[in-house]
Formats: sequence, structure tokens, C-alpha cells
Amino acid sequence: MLGSNNYLGLTSCPEVVESAIKAIEKYGTGCSGSRFLNGNLDLHVELERELASFTGKEDAIVFGTGFQINLGVISAIAGRGDYIVCDSEDHASIYCAAQMSFGKMLRYRHNDMVGLEERLAAVPKGAGRLIVVDGVFSICGDLADLPSICALAKKYGAAVMVDDAHALGIVGDGGRGTASHFGLVNDVDIIMGTFSKSLASLGGFAAGRRDVIDYLRHSSSPFVFSAAITPASAATALAALRYLRSHPELPERLRGVSDFARSAFLARGIPLVESSKNGITPILSIPTGGTMETCMAAKKMFDGGVFVNPFVPPGVPEGHSLIRTSFMASHTPALVEEAADVIAKALKC
Repeated sequence: MLGSNNYLGLTSCPEVVESAIKAIEKYGTGCSGSRFLNGNLDLHVELERELASFTGKEDAIVFGTGFQINLGVISAIAGRGDYIVCDSEDHASIYCAAQMSFGKMLRYRHNDMVGLEERLAAVPKGAGRLIVVDGVFSICGDLADLPSICALAKKYGAAVMVDDAHALGIVGDGGRGTASHFGLVNDVDIIMGTFSKSLASLGGFAAGRRDVIDYLRHSSSPFVFSAAITPASAATALAALRYLRSHPELPERLRGVSDFARSAFLARGIPLVESSKNGITPILSIPTGGTMETCMAAKKMFDGGVFVNPFVPPGVPEGHSLIRTSFMASHTPALVEEAADVIAKALKC
């Protein structure tokens, strides 16, 4: 399995699985209402407190999905006359959120800090500025230039929101994310993360200042008007978070697997995009060019016993299709070697 975001391998961890079973036995299968009605459980409150502590923020808010987090946070914060400044390779949920808000969206080329400054400088004086960026970009696994982004945010009076969906559990101190990795926790205003990747569940959260989170609880339509996250999902995410905190070596183990895989790919002549070749994340992407060639190569890999993710238009520009592989802390060297052999054969390296 080289096509999953189960980076820490916790979806089958006995302690995590048991927590979901116990939550269903105690609370049932669902809350059948929003957090403001009948859906607020001690589990939700506990999870939010521990997420805030883990990310180094004052408070946190939990939503039903990661996609919903970006919708709910950005649409609530960016009002009429405000500007949302996005990297061109930000996740689709960020763009949907910008479209849903009353703010105006500005884009800059991927990790182009000159372009970002041009966008910030173009914002009318007195208007609100919110920079929203993926901490780890999901397709090629490269990191945002967060130090430069935070410096520009200070210069132009902008707030910074980091989408850490693919960074939580992977980079930073004990897997605390991109801001932790760069030592910029206090410079990032909102840290967003999902449960469907490293935390082995379904849902998402945003962490930040207490007054900001309290505002979101009362002003974010996707939070106010959605049913609460299920007991099993909340308990699973909480158990996975606690497991990560008590096993800080997990992100390092994942890094070891990723480095081994990177070496195995390069030793066999498997091409990698530059950020994967020199990166630190478990996402290794292989440029394959055309749509048909990419799909055929992915099918050959599947037939050889390796599941990968082909990325074709409109997910990537025409002529720039690629195959994305992602590794887990639970992968063994033997499995990685076997997978690399299958991939090299499919690509005729």
C-alpha cells in the first residue's frame, strides 16, 4: 500500500481500535445533532484541549472533516473587503473556502515569495489580509517556505493560517507540524489539521488564540449547522494523538522509512520530482508525463501488487501527470525493496 495517507500506520493500532469500540459501547454510533444542540460530548472537549496543547495554542475546535475545517474557518474569518492570499498549489478545500467567503482571493505561484509580496503589497490599505498555505503540499510533499511567509506577514500586517493535514505526525517536534518544524508556532495564527491521515480517524481541527476559536464556535456555519463528529471518530483521534505523544519516535521512524525508500527508488533509476528527491516527507512523486502513460504505469504497478495514486488533469496541469507514492512508519525494508522493484519494472527503468 503506497497510496494511503495512514502515515503512522495507526489505523490498525490495537489501542486505537479498542478506543473506537469502547466509545461506541458507551455513547452509541452518533450524536444525532450539532454541538450546540445535543451533540456536545466530553470526548469532544477533551480532544480539543489536547489538540490545543499538542500544537502549542490556547484552544482548538473540531469539525466533522478536514475539508469542512477550511470551509468553516476561512469563510467565517474573511469578511467583505478582506483578502485571502493563497499558494497556487494549496488544497482544493482552501479555494472552495475562499469562494464561499465574502473576501477576495489572490493567488501567487507555488512557493514564490516575490509573488506573495506583490500580492500583499497590492491589497488596499486597511483591508484584512489572511495568508493560507499548505504546510506540506500533498502532491509532491514539499514544505511551504514558512519563515519567509511569516516575515512577509509581519511586514504587511497579515494573519497566517497553515493547513497541516499532511504535516501533523510527520514534521516538527514529535510530529507537531510545520510551524514547530521551523520554530514559528507563535508566528502562525491558526494551525489546521485533519484526523484522516496521521490520526487514523475522520474529522479535523483548527487551533489558535482562545478568542479566535470562540468566535469560530459561534460564527462558522459549517460548525454551527453540522452534526457533531461521531463518538468513535473523536475517541479514535484522541487515542491516536495520545499514542503519538507517548511514542515521539514514530515520526523519526517514518522519516527513516522514507529515506530508505528514496534511496531505493534512486538506486533503481526511478525518477522523482525535485522536492521528493531532496525532501523530508514520506511523499515521493514520480513524473510520468501524459495521462495515458500514467494510468498504464499505475495499472502495471497494481498488477504487480503495489497500490499507488496516479495524478492526472485536472488535478495537475496537462502534460505533468505523476504517480504519487506515500510511505508509512509500518513499512519494512523488505516491503520497500519489493515495491521499488515492481515500480521500476512498470516504468522500465
